[in-house]
Amino acid sequence: MANGLLKGKKGIIFGALNDKSIAWQVALKAHAEGAQFVLTNAPIAMRMGEINNLAAACGNAQIIPCDVSKDDEMQQLVSKSMEILGGKLDFVLHSVGMSMNIRKGKAYTDLDYKFMHDTLDISAISFHRLMKTLYNSDAMQNEGSILALTYIAAQRVFPDYSEMADAKSLLESITRSFGYHFGKRNKVRVNTISQSPTMTTAGSGVKGFGTFYDYAEALSPLGNADAAECAEYCISMFSDYTKKVTMQNLFHDGGFSFTGFTEDVFKIGKED
Repeated sequence: MANGLLKGKKGIIFGALNDKSIAWQVALKAHAEGAQFVLTNAPIAMRMGEINNLAAACGNAQIIPCDVSKDDEMQQLVSKSMEILGGKLDFVLHSVGMSMNIRKGKAYTDLDYKFMHDTLDISAISFHRLMKTLYNSDAMQNEGSILALTYIAAQRVFPDYSEMADAKSLLESITRSFGYHFGKRNKVRVNTISQSPTMTTAGSGVKGFGTFYDYAEALSPLGNADAAECAEYCISMFSDYTKKVTMQNLFHDGGFSFTGFTEDVFKIGKED
């Protein structure tokens, strides 16, 4: 049930690919809670056409393509979004990640460094690029909220997650460092949400994802959080109820991050 938590708030949502994606669910819930926003994704993702369905479901939200690796496109996105929405932004969701090494099945011990550079640029440095653009354009309302999505592989080793783990570590570091500066100047808070393994298009592309999803479900006392539940958490972070939460990596994983072992995990091993 909607409660108008984001009534009158304006923002940008990156990364809605299809109805399985967290960003897609965030957009639906933000719209239901009264927000207005611009949707954006990479030009190649736009060609799939599904984002047009999301825009229609969100009150005909406007869509602006953006290659997050390019400064001029990021600037154009921010400027056009402010023009469309009629002022400064209250919230931004960065839900962006890509690894050609994973797509090509390259082992972590044999990475293609051009691919790795692109992974770090698109999945992490783009967050700095986004915040630098917002900061220099004075595009954020005071006490606004900026979020990025991350994963516990930034703290623990998951071999098949490859260099995306390095990208998430960098993403979280950028969150803390830029969060300080945005907080001091504008009281804008910057956080990451470390989500459970989630049945998204990107997540399911990681080798062994299905097996690990089941393992995380068995280990977590509350079970895995799905995309819709993550979206609800994002909405709470965009709302006025979290004005003093910043520079944090917030685990939204059903307790997985602090659980060592459970009997349910043992049962999985016995069944196998």
